[in-house]
Amino acid sequence: MKSNTTKIEVSAPKTAKRFVFVLLDKFSLLSFAAAVECLRIANRMSGAKLYEWVLTGDTDETEDTVSCSAGARFHVDFPLSELNREDVVLLCSGVDVQAATTKRILNWVRREARRGIKTGGLCTAAYVLAKAGLLDGKRATIHWENHDSFLEEFEDVHLTKSVFVVDGNRMTTAGGTSSIDLMLNIIADDHGEKLANAVADQLIYSSIRTDQDTQRLSVPTRIGVRHPKLSQVIQMMESNIEEPISPSVLAKDVGMSTRQLERLFRRYLSRSPKRYYMELRLQKARNLLMQTDMTVINVALACGFASPSHFSKCYRAHYNTTPYRERGAQASRLSV
Repeated sequence: MKSNTTKIEVSAPKTAKRFVFVLLDKFSLLSFAAAVECLRIANRMSGAKLYEWVLTGDTDETEDTVSCSAGARFHVDFPLSELNREDVVLLCSGVDVQAATTKRILNWVRREARRGIKTGGLCTAAYVLAKAGLLDGKRATIHWENHDSFLEEFEDVHLTKSVFVVDGNRMTTAGGTSSIDLMLNIIADDHGEKLANAVADQLIYSSIRTDQDTQRLSVPTRIGVRHPKLSQVIQMMESNIEEPISPSVLAKDVGMSTRQLERLFRRYLSRSPKRYYMELRLQKARNLLMQTDMTVINVALACGFASPSHFSKCYRAHYNTTPYRERGAQASRLSV
């Protein structure tokens, strides 16, 4: 079948820009594949070899493989080694990023960054860059599920909720399809908006996002309720986990009585404001227990609990296990 694709005229470089994808154990297949597809389609639409890509990872031999979180395995082109200064490094990670962040990976990425190589992290790989000290004083983003734990561990990083961030020679994405947005941004910078838009069309990607777009849905969309005052209260709750605000103060801030607020929550969310707030705090606590090395006491304080005993009681009532057992179970999973 003959293709009807219209070639986009660009000024092709003498040497293709090379992307080095560093695959970490249990990396996100979607984030990785989305990035590679953008490069492949850019080459196809331009009729020129604008980009090339290679795979590496924390392996000892070229024949070694790295497994993504979906279980598929990929052969690397070469083990970790010194790169060309013009290369672009993109670390790819996913679940259990702490376990995948080995000392060898950290030493290697620090060394290559010192040589001036542009370095990025897809999905949760901002964690690796931050652990290596490469995001200190810079803006960055990470998948929303890892947002709370990242904030607790890396105080010197200006964490945002953007779908992607480019700050100097550091790039980070929020995971999922945000890799497409980053790569389209790179393609537009390299070869113009026309080629980037053509790549988006090929991907049937109709809503190209910028670094000003946030990764999570708005509160009304997320909870399925479009009541402005309810949304406002929930946003206030989400922004004040460590020091919870009483329902009476929340109600006053949006111009209603405590009783009206209670009725609003019962009607739309089938729970009281106090119960909903508690669930938000416990959800953050579980993320911190699963994703950080914070002590249970510090997790309790970070989530607005005055004492470990009260925290443990609430946690058991909601999750049917204690914070200590949750932490132990997570450690066992990571050691497998």
